[in-house]
Amino acid sequence: MSGIASPFTKTELLPQEEKLELKKRKGELFIGLPKERSYQEKRVCLTPDAISNLTANGHRVLVERNAGKDAGFSDAAYSEAGAQLTSSTDKVFACPLILKVEPPTEEELALMNPQTILLSALQIKTQNKEYFQQLAAKHITALAFEYIKNKEGIFPIVTALSEIAGTASILIAADLLATPHGKGIIFGNVAGVPPLNIVIIGAGTVGRFAARTALGLGVNPKIFDQSLTKLRELQNFVKHPVYTSTLQPNTLLKSLKRADVVIGAVRGKDRTPIVISETMVENMKTGSIIVDVSIDMGGCAETTEVTTHENPTSSKFGVVHYGVPNLPSRYPRSSSICLSNILTPYLLHIGEEGGLENTLRFDKGLRNGLYSYHGVLTSRSVAKWFNLEYRDINLLIF
Repeated sequence: MSGIASPFTKTELLPQEEKLELKKRKGELFIGLPKERSYQEKRVCLTPDAISNLTANGHRVLVERNAGKDAGFSDAAYSEAGAQLTSSTDKVFACPLILKVEPPTEEELALMNPQTILLSALQIKTQNKEYFQQLAAKHITALAFEYIKNKEGIFPIVTALSEIAGTASILIAADLLATPHGKGIIFGNVAGVPPLNIVIIGAGTVGRFAARTALGLGVNPKIFDQSLTKLRELQNFVKHPVYTSTLQPNTLLKSLKRADVVIGAVRGKDRTPIVISETMVENMKTGSIIVDVSIDMGGCAETTEVTTHENPTSSKFGVVHYGVPNLPSRYPRSSSICLSNILTPYLLHIGEEGGLENTLRFDKGLRNGLYSYHGVLTSRSVAKWFNLEYRDINLLIF
């Protein structure tokens, strides 16, 4: 047996010192909260209550003056919560961690220091290659709100904003039906008055909350979706018997002809598929309404045009189309509270773990939101969209 070579060296066979896990050192975050300057964007990522929570845990937050004004949060409220206020945009973007709703513009990226951490929406449809080249040049680590997952595998920010969009779509339709511009129909069930007809296309989060809101106002909607699973989930969610159907063209056309309100809540991998053709719209009743919530990804109605909050509607074949993208920004305070409630625990978690690097090692859901790591593109979907090279984040983080 002595002639058999051992796979271990003599040193490796000697007793070794026990290696104990080092206690994690809590990190102090220095967060910059700039004022949003994108067109029609009135939300803010952190409320004063959230900042009070962060500062109580030893973190610093620098807030640009009037950052929360459009969402109903005053500078005084931020100051009382422990935030530092500044009128200098340069100083805010010089912070090590930047928190924004909209992705930064080229000018805002130019203000950031190298190695900055950016948490914002990505909105891949609005980006170009130059954006990612700027991130690479400054070695910026960037995470996209819409890609972050929680422990249940759900996209929490997308879900929360979709809930707002679904509820808002019904409230907007109710307003558009009223005079002086609408047909003068009340959105509800009144004794002796025939109820209006509403069609919801899409049984995802937006469709579920649109259906629940419609039922709450006394209107029983008809819901269409290609997925039977989603239709079952919607029925369980609203806890009320509702008309459901797969997207059969003839069945859909019959419902559209009778519809007073149509909610477009369809999603696709890239562009939203067109479900309502121009011919279908032409057969709808004059004065009926289409609220196309899918417009931010192209729209599910062929005739929908992109509009603004100032001029939110357009008309085609006598049918009123509401085509404002980014519907939650119509309710900036509610949307801001939703964002803040979701982001604050993540920020506290990052601080407890000693910084973003340590957190990304163990938090797969947060790592799913990462698309740039020290300037290196790490998102396969982004790389495929822009025909760029990317690296697997699992090979970069050890």
